[in-house]
Amino acid sequence: MTKHSVHKQKTEELIDSLKTICTNYGLGNGGNEYKIITEVFLYKFLNDKFLHEARKADKKLNNSENIEQDIQKMSKADYEYLLEKIGTSAAKLKKQHFISYLFNKQNEDDFATLFDNTLIEIADLNIKLFSVATISKEKIRLFDRISDYIIERNQKAPFCKAIINKLVSFSFEPVFEEKYDFFSTIFEYLIKDYNKDSGKYAEYYTPASVAKIMARILVPKPVKSVTLYDPAAGSGSLLLSLAHQIGEDKCSIYSQDISQKSSEFLRLNLILNNLLHSLHNVIKGNTLISPYHINDEKTDLKRFDYIVSNPPFKTDFSDDRETLASDKHKKRFFAGVPNIPNKDKDKMAIYPLFIQHIIYSLTTKGKAAIVVPTGFITAQSGIEFKIRENLTENRMLRGVVSMPSNIFATTGTNVSVLFLDRENTRGDVVLMDASKLGVTVKDGKNQKTVLSAEEEDLIISTFNKHEKKEGFSVTVSYDQIKEKNYSFSAGQYFEVKINYNDITAKEFETKMSTCKKSLDELFSESKRLEVEIKGQLSNLRYV
Repeated sequence: MTKHSVHKQKTEELIDSLKTICTNYGLGNGGNEYKIITEVFLYKFLNDKFLHEARKADKKLNNSENIEQDIQKMSKADYEYLLEKIGTSAAKLKKQHFISYLFNKQNEDDFATLFDNTLIEIADLNIKLFSVATISKEKIRLFDRISDYIIERNQKAPFCKAIINKLVSFSFEPVFEEKYDFFSTIFEYLIKDYNKDSGKYAEYYTPASVAKIMARILVPKPVKSVTLYDPAAGSGSLLLSLAHQIGEDKCSIYSQDISQKSSEFLRLNLILNNLLHSLHNVIKGNTLISPYHINDEKTDLKRFDYIVSNPPFKTDFSDDRETLASDKHKKRFFAGVPNIPNKDKDKMAIYPLFIQHIIYSLTTKGKAAIVVPTGFITAQSGIEFKIRENLTENRMLRGVVSMPSNIFATTGTNVSVLFLDRENTRGDVVLMDASKLGVTVKDGKNQKTVLSAEEEDLIISTFNKHEKKEGFSVTVSYDQIKEKNYSFSAGQYFEVKINYNDITAKEFETKMSTCKKSLDELFSESKRLEVEIKGQLSNLRYV
């Protein structure tokens, strides 16, 4: 077993043990379990990250066998100097905030209060760096009082002791240099039971294969000093994949999502993946009604270099419909806003509004990748058609990849990825039908399609090279798209090939004779069945 695998296994075992503690104290599968698991995990991460940075900042601590004990022995002045040297590379912690300190205090009276106060103090001490903001600029702090979720007072301290005993026997220090490759998979494991449909917008987790394809097609060559944005960010898997492709130190992330839970997940994702400098750009709020990010002049929305998104497809936004359709938003929603149906309001298509918002939010050289239902690429009327017409007429469509069915285990909707480029320098469009790739596997109660690494690379390479492959991909001009009534479906552009086989006159007569014989036998059987059925009907009349 490799060192990477060992650390991964131990980390997953830690997460599982925390879930077991929640179950043992009656919190398993409850609405608050995700907060306990993610906040305790984050506390452990921040504790170990501080120790990791302390070793780098102070040579005396570099080879320390018991670094927390050595830190406790530091003078106040030396510790303040250590904090100054670490700076924003880690959370600011006081000496009494370390896990080992709490471990040694666990048998004191009212340990639950000490545990909770430690988390609240860390949250308050780091609120400027680690908080997530709402559109009204209210701060969502790192931690809550964990023991508050335990109703029975005499169980609060044992619950907190059980947690601290699990945290003290494990260290993240050996894996901090692995960054995204390690923590992206750990993040998926950490939230897999909690990132379900909830709230007004569905929080579908985008599969890693789709995120990888989107990132590597959007950024085929090195870039730097760019801005990334997702207006329906969820837990941030698309943004993190794109940031990893570019380089975490070469980009700044901006996001907005209506779900507080998603915003907290995204914050955790950014912290785990060395993107602290983007934390203040994570906003909880309704993107369509109240987009938060504005330009420096404060005259319009901010424009971004790269946008990725897997927006909700359908949801009831009837309460906001008239506001979105007002003159205030008309420029942004150029193709229109769906009407409110008489019934099934929860099936109102909201994704076309996100597509229009994304188009509006691109810089003059901006690029985007958006997950859409495959029905969008062929709709013959309505808002979807108007959007496709606009993308074609403005020559900003780079291509479309139609994905295999069930690529998302949580929805049966077939999806495609829409790639936009405001400066499509190639001048042609790549349309790809990847629906036949992948293998079907069971995922809990659902079936999902999994792409192999080779299939992912095939999609990426073929798209970026603008290659034409029979029955798989085609390159077309904007004029050809107009001729096909603005269809973005690859299948409508594939050449229909008829294979001819030369045969002799004798072979032709033999084939015709065989066909005639077969037809005669079928007609004869048909007549026999007809007589038999009529006889049975006649007998039924007399019964």
